Amino acid sequence: MSEKEVLLTQEGLKKLEDELEHLKSVKRREVAERIKVAIGYGDISENSEYEDAKNEQAFIEGRVITLEKMLRNARIVNLDEVDINTVSVGSIVTLKDLEFGDLVEYTIVGTAESDPFLNKISNESPVGKAILGKQKGAKVDVTVPAGVIQYEIMDIKK
Repeated sequence: MSEKEVLLTQEGLKKLEDELEHLKSVKRREVAERIKVAIGYGDISENSEYEDAKNEQAFIEGRVITLEKMLRNARIVNLDEVDINTVSVGSIVTLKDLEFGDLVEYTIVGTAESDPFLNKISNESPVGKAILGKQKGAKVDVTVPAGVIQYEIMDIKK
């Protein structure tokens, strides 16, 4: 089974590389030191500090594996090649909620970079999927748990 391609902007690639480096060079050492100190407390069978440190170590190692896999399968989106006529990964899109008239601006990114708090939505999210490949002026219906939201694409930029 082939591994899934991970779409990243250059900024997203750097963020993942920095996180991986931090986990490998800083967090691993910190957890190893915590384990060493906890072992010094004696019996590890009922030692909560040891158990917590081992759990954190397992989480860190799992995250390292995930990040390495993502970076291995990364495809970098060249923002210079983003077409401002059609919504694609890398586009900054202004949408108008047709029911309430609210405007919202989203940057379309791959799932690894999505951050709704920064208005970075995944190309695989309900809104991302609905607007991908559409042009300025298009009206789209987005099915969400509360029902259907209708948007009009007001602007596309990069």
